[in-house]
Amino acid sequence: MALTQENTNESGLLEALGHARSSVRLRAAMAAGTRPDPRYVEKLIERCAVEPDFFVRDMLTWALTRQPPSVTVPRLVDELGSGRAQARSQALHTLSKIGDGGAWPAISRSLLIDPDDEVARSAWRAAVVLVPDGEKGELAAALATQLGRGDRDTQLSLSRALIALGDVVEPVLATATASGQPRVRTHAIATERLRRDPDTGFEAAIEEAKRIVALGPQEEGAA
Repeated sequence: MALTQENTNESGLLEALGHARSSVRLRAAMAAGTRPDPRYVEKLIERCAVEPDFFVRDMLTWALTRQPPSVTVPRLVDELGSGRAQARSQALHTLSKIGDGGAWPAISRSLLIDPDDEVARSAWRAAVVLVPDGEKGELAAALATQLGRGDRDTQLSLSRALIALGDVVEPVLATATASGQPRVRTHAIATERLRRDPDTGFEAAIEEAKRIVALGPQEEGAA
């Protein structure tokens, strides 16, 4: 009888994760994290791929971090090959929250340069969390190829990722400031300024970098 009740509760929770009302889905995700059970993992990951509500997605991620990593991490790594951008992005986000270094080899270059900005941003954040110390320089070089990409939010995400890697980014940023592409040079200069002075706002750093690029190398050297 107890087993039947347990199965009924499990079935009801999993069904609630797909309910039409976001408040019901949110409560179901919270329940899955409050009472961790490896049997929830598959449904939680499936729901991450399609969930439209940000707050529910955030709760789904939290619920997954509460499950055994030995179950969640391999399944999340599998999800990185999904053809659905949200599935890749949420899997990366969740891996960054779990912080299991064993997932590092799955953070491929193709994910770091994914054409979908949200996937790429999630990959940058996950990579910075998971990268071994000895591979930070190589990661910095890979991230630097994305300088100048996207809108301000995307550029800020990349700048933060590069800065989080520490001093290994200094040579790659120095190289990027000599790029023949103004957007790349602007972003690289702004990132270096933000690295040296974390209190500098990103908008201010970008505007100052634009001025430097417009005035040419002599002004850059003087700055």
